Amino acid sequence: MDFAKRVGAEEAAFDAIWHVVSRIPRGQVTTYGAVARAAGLPGRARQAGRALRLAPAELHLPWHRVLGAGGRIVFAPTSRAHREQARRLRAEGVPLRRGRVPPQLVSELEDL
Repeated sequence: MDFAKRVGAEEAAFDAIWHVVSRIPRGQVTTYGAVARAAGLPGRARQAGRALRLAPAELHLPWHRVLGAGGRIVFAPTSRAHREQARRLRAEGVPLRRGRVPPQLVSELEDL
């Protein structure tokens, strides 16, 4: 695949990921893997993470509702990003313990 096609494919994938994340309801959480699957990109959880990292701020995506496998915050526990994600989740009523959300509260996004 040439460079232009690869860039176009990545932009389309990012748009699909951003669309899925924008639809995650307040108080609900999911994983990078579930976001990738819902965007039609199974097995591309890392790409979902990259898309969120590179998302334009003006999209106002609820990035804090996306967690790593097992419902855990992926940022280092002492990092500013970890503290911000935990703060935002708690503000939405999502319970956390040691940086994890109880498994029964992590959605697979079948309804999006």
